[in-house]
Amino acid sequence: MTADPAKKKQAAKVVRGLRRDYADAECALIHDTPFQLLVATVLSAQCTDERVNIVTKVLFAKYPTAKDLAAVPLKEIEKLVQSTGFFRNKAKNIKALSQRLSEEFNGEVPQDLDILVNLPGVGRKTANVVLGTAFGIPTGVVVDTHVGRISKRLGLTASTDAVKIERDLIELLPRKEWIDYSHRLIHHGRRVCKARKPLCDECGFKKICPRIGVEH
Repeated sequence: MTADPAKKKQAAKVVRGLRRDYADAECALIHDTPFQLLVATVLSAQCTDERVNIVTKVLFAKYPTAKDLAAVPLKEIEKLVQSTGFFRNKAKNIKALSQRLSEEFNGEVPQDLDILVNLPGVGRKTANVVLGTAFGIPTGVVVDTHVGRISKRLGLTASTDAVKIERDLIELLPRKEWIDYSHRLIHHGRRVCKARKPLCDECGFKKICPRIGVEH
């Protein structure tokens, strides 16, 4: 399916604006290794990055590697990640994926989307985050709440479904921009294009943004 030329042109303007305003934007999850990023991303489901960073600071100080976490009793992991919400399920997945990585990949995170999405608790979004941020491999566009909301406001998608939004963005954005687009838009969402009260007057996109869904 060929992308709408008008949307393609709009996407190019958005990419230029993001590069101008958020050139140094990086992943907000603090990590030292691809494995730590994988665990942090699993924990970030239904939880703020700020809370995850508080939890992982303690978690990774005690158990920095897959082999370390694979050997920890489940109850101990539950206790450490409890404040991230859905902690029992997250703890179970973290222990299971740590064991799989230790047993099958010598504790390393494989640079393969199909392998990653078959690890416990790892979906396409998490795999995209890890491959893009840790390895610089653009396998897709990470669509979190900020990316979904702002892409719609900017007129790049009409969907509210993350899978369909990603499909729309993949058609509109050059592959080399997939990783940075998400990082930069997330920063823009936190600072300016907020969910309830977007700061439109302070926004670098105010001349090109149709403000779809925003109350004027």
